[in-house]
Amino acid sequence: MSSENGESNQNSGGATATGPDAEAVSRFVERFASELTEAGMQRTASRVFAALLASETASMTSAELSERLQISPAAVSGAIRYLSQANMVGRERDPGSRRDRYVLHNELWYETFTRRDQVLTRWERVLRDGAEMLGPDTPAGARAAETAAFFEFLHNELRTMLDRWKEHRATLDLGRSGGRAGQSGGRAGQ
Repeated sequence: MSSENGESNQNSGGATATGPDAEAVSRFVERFASELTEAGMQRTASRVFAALLASETASMTSAELSERLQISPAAVSGAIRYLSQANMVGRERDPGSRRDRYVLHNELWYETFTRRDQVLTRWERVLRDGAEMLGPDTPAGARAAETAAFFEFLHNELRTMLDRWKEHRATLDLGRSGGRAGQSGGRAGQ
């Protein structure tokens, strides 16, 4: 984006006159995206997610993401589709505009792990059924039963940990006054 005097104005996407410089933001985005990619997330989705995370408002348009990351609008679209399916970003409209703005959900990680908790419960159920079907006295049945017990343990520990996180988060000063990502509010887990 350009301001009236021709200087770069990146207030919606990251560096501001009072914030970190664009190069530092870019280095962070690429470094964190690399870590997410290493953990299994698609590369472009990792970069888009990291760019949103690093932006002042936790939101950007497709054009802003395309310009910031030097990728095509089609690549942004595919990354947003992936992140939307994973419930990591949402879509909003600027008032009076037809342009979509992509935003990080409040309490993103809490919600993500809450959904993982639901997946663990489903997997545990299927594994318990599988252990019965395979026969509890067979090696395959024993492996399925042990895996189900592991997921049950994880489910219980994760629930306790998420409750502890809510208590701990309330004690933190996370700059709640500045920017969307620091706002209290949000959906699940509040």
